[in-house]
Amino acid sequence: MMPEEKLNSLVARAADLEARLAAGPDPETLVRLSREYAELEPIVAEIGVLRAAQKELADLEGLIADPSSDAEMVELADTERHELLERVEAQEMAIRLLLLPKDAADEKNAILEVRAGTGGDEAALFAGDLFRMYQRYAELNRWKVTILSASEGEVGGYKEVIATISGKGVFARLKFESGVHRVQRVPETESGGRIHTSAATVAVLPEVEDVDFDIDEGDLRIDVYRASGAGGQHVNTTDSAVRITHVPSGIVVAVQDERSQHKNKAKALKLLRARLYEEQRLKRDAERASSRRSQVGSGDRSERIRTYNFPQGRVTDHRIGLTLYKLDKVLLGEALDEIVAALITDHQAGELAALDEDGRS
Repeated sequence: MMPEEKLNSLVARAADLEARLAAGPDPETLVRLSREYAELEPIVAEIGVLRAAQKELADLEGLIADPSSDAEMVELADTERHELLERVEAQEMAIRLLLLPKDAADEKNAILEVRAGTGGDEAALFAGDLFRMYQRYAELNRWKVTILSASEGEVGGYKEVIATISGKGVFARLKFESGVHRVQRVPETESGGRIHTSAATVAVLPEVEDVDFDIDEGDLRIDVYRASGAGGQHVNTTDSAVRITHVPSGIVVAVQDERSQHKNKAKALKLLRARLYEEQRLKRDAERASSRRSQVGSGDRSERIRTYNFPQGRVTDHRIGLTLYKLDKVLLGEALDEIVAALITDHQAGELAALDEDGRS
């Protein structure tokens, strides 16, 4: 049950903010108070719904306890009482979820990076399968996918592909996809029919703007060189490709997708900003969790998170022990949401447990 004093303090704080906003504060204070009020408003609305249900429940329990109440009326009230108890419980859970620490990156667009890992040509083909899965998933959610950089495999697929995915709540839905994805299947080129295991690495980063994360130009080393295509052949004769090294962190990004050096530099800076922001975001999360590890993984790209087994038609997410025998639908993006939803639910359960633990300590 939610502590009543906690609910009262939230309602009181919202009322105080509303009064202060009505008084017409200076512009800087107005922005700060408006932001806090906007975060509290939906929580207070849910508290109102909870209290209405609690009052209704109390009235029913009073009717049931009244010895003068009609027996048939008491029976009906008792049935309704059980339904109300479930509503109150669900409403309390909804409020607890709203009170969980917010990930500031959740509403941002995402930068998706898919790279072939162990397995040669088969790994590149699998990287292509994964990227198409995310493209289809994006289409189903009416998100926009824009390829920033791509290096195709010798027989198809991708050695590496980087894209932005834009839309509502993209990062919140995709952030648990980071890690090593493994595939088990018989390659088309395999005459003996043996099952091969290959892998691809996925990284999902929140897309950030200049205002979100400032980069000191003095910390950058920028190199330009000639872009080349598959097999090493030059795709143009000017130094249009750009490689940027962030000296303090050692992070390196390279883009050669555009013929314009200016455009490649802009894309490379976008990638660099996202990687630096993500590094800081994960560090902050680790500090906030006080060494508690998220149940659905740390976001480490070296962590094996999922296996796609073609002979058995199954997909297994190893972090939560979820197996779906819907491989085709997952790769079409149609059933991917089942995995995404389960990961988010598991993450929220871990956050709620941590919140309860902090409340008891």
